[in-house]
Amino acid sequence: MSGGVDSSAVCMLLIEQGYDVMGVTMRMWDTERCFRKYSQDEPDYIIEARNLAKKLGFPHHVLDLRDEFKREIVDYFAHEYLSGRTPNPCVRCNQVFKWPKLIQLADELGCQFVATGHYANIENKEDAFYIRRGKDSLKDQSYFLWNVDSSIWERAIFPLGSMKKEEVKAYAASNGFVSISTQKESMEICFVEDDYRDFLRKYYPTEVAAIEQGHFVDAAGLKLGLHEGYPFYTVGQRKGLRIALGEPAYVLKINPAKNTVMLGKKEQLEATEMVVEHYHIVRPNDFLDSVLTQIRYRSKGVVSHVSIINEEFLYIQFDEPVSAITPGQSAAFYDGDRLLGGGIIAGEKALKKVKKLLRSV
Repeated sequence: MSGGVDSSAVCMLLIEQGYDVMGVTMRMWDTERCFRKYSQDEPDYIIEARNLAKKLGFPHHVLDLRDEFKREIVDYFAHEYLSGRTPNPCVRCNQVFKWPKLIQLADELGCQFVATGHYANIENKEDAFYIRRGKDSLKDQSYFLWNVDSSIWERAIFPLGSMKKEEVKAYAASNGFVSISTQKESMEICFVEDDYRDFLRKYYPTEVAAIEQGHFVDAAGLKLGLHEGYPFYTVGQRKGLRIALGEPAYVLKINPAKNTVMLGKKEQLEATEMVVEHYHIVRPNDFLDSVLTQIRYRSKGVVSHVSIINEEFLYIQFDEPVSAITPGQSAAFYDGDRLLGGGIIAGEKALKKVKKLLRSV
């Protein structure tokens, strides 16, 4: 329970359906905007979740996981940027943190299922559990779930998967929770209040200070000007470069070893192949034919062909060029709206390594 409309609506729906409900709120990171009053010991979302549980008549638990979350998720987030990659902390959190912790607590409390406010669906197909996209295409969260162990879905319930956001808000309001239904939602990373660059400067000052200014370069290696330090840029970035080249410039590549950021034209961002690592797939046979590959949360899936190279890499060829393939981000694979798996987009070195392996076959 996050105290917001989605998880609150889930509680109401489950009670209506006859479930014996217990609520849990995970305290993972405190930001200033989470406290309405400076004198509060707990953030607003815990207070709101507890009040809802009290009104609906079920017990509420708080898991204080701040230290573990810092080690497992926030440090990973910072390390990826400091390594010249662009992380997706929500994907990692689902895999190594949120779902394992919830299942562990469910076992301790004797709960058979874990329900959340995810806009996604679960399908049991030939004794294998798959995630499917939610009904609301604008809120669908299946992309963030590709690397969760498929066995967990046998114990998960997503009551909002067949609903649209407006339906959820209307449902909460109709049950007397108008204030919850009108809450403003945050679409950002839960522990970053504003810009990730400011976050790095605040919480990792020593590591950031050790990275000096470097050079913007073009594809030929010609120096174009100075940048603030490679962690402050991402592939595909156009705004905030603070360099005038007479035409729009985009970040093409980041080289942390040389502290260079390569700039170029928009069309230079396009590619028709990539490699992913640290992958998870439900069934290898799902990749015999073409699939849809989605390389970022809001992007459109592109028809592609996936080859399993070994336990380390997958090689993906796109039927049409895609723009701004970003190392560190996730690639999710779909058959229609069925999530088949995914992986972490690897860098140029991995692509060269895989292409060399393919030539040797």
